[in-house]
Amino acid sequence: MTPQSPSQFGVCSWSMRAHNAQQLAEVCSQIGVKKVQLALVPHREDPGALDGVKEALAAKGITIVSGMFGTIGEDYTSPQTIAKTGGVRPNEHWEGNLKIAKEVAQRAAGFGLNMVMFHAGFVPHDKNDPEFKTMVDRVAAIAKVFAEKSIALLLETGQETADDLWTFLYALDAKGATNVAVNFDPANMILYEKGDPIAALKKLLPRVKSIHVKDAIKTKVSGTWGQEVPVGDGQVDWPAFLKVLSEGNYKGDLNIEREAGEGRINDAKKAIAHLTELMKV
Repeated sequence: MTPQSPSQFGVCSWSMRAHNAQQLAEVCSQIGVKKVQLALVPHREDPGALDGVKEALAAKGITIVSGMFGTIGEDYTSPQTIAKTGGVRPNEHWEGNLKIAKEVAQRAAGFGLNMVMFHAGFVPHDKNDPEFKTMVDRVAAIAKVFAEKSIALLLETGQETADDLWTFLYALDAKGATNVAVNFDPANMILYEKGDPIAALKKLLPRVKSIHVKDAIKTKVSGTWGQEVPVGDGQVDWPAFLKVLSEGNYKGDLNIEREAGEGRINDAKKAIAHLTELMKV
């Protein structure tokens, strides 16, 4: 059993809203992390990869450990809007999204990264649904782009149940897309109402290569968003979460993602303090 360690903590660059490379490096130093998962294209409020970011981070002993990219036209207004607009599912954006993937793979290789994550979009529950095959074909095409650079493509969790994601991964394996893995986000399982995060982690852990440290409270009205909250204030059972990771010998990164609130640096510090204390138990 591999116990989890504070050395695994990093931060998701886009959630810190830094506007230049130096500011991102300073934020990481304030939080106390030495790892960053970097947005490789603009994402929501974030400007994306920044000029000189690798050098600015390296000057403070901080390493870019993985990347992230978003797709065209993502609308997170509601679970319904993102279901329609997220990932590679919209036909009208497929060619544009493939072009982005090629640009991101080139940029990731330039940073020396070996894994990049994204939201693939909602996968149909029924594997006989024609859109299931379309999603498999499109994600496999993107996975090939990254495989040519020896980079793993990580699928963000939340938009489908763990069972449905496992079925999708199996279909991708059969298609030859064996470089596809998982970036596990426990809060997303709650926000998207897709099952218990601990049970989902147990199911998916053999394919998990990266983790987002994020917490949430489920919605009181099904079909609407729940609330993202600071780590420790939500419904993720963090002691159980860390136990599953340790029992599964997880050795990857624990990247703090805070996409709500105005005190994000302090919330990130709180997350580290909370989980570091739990790691001592």
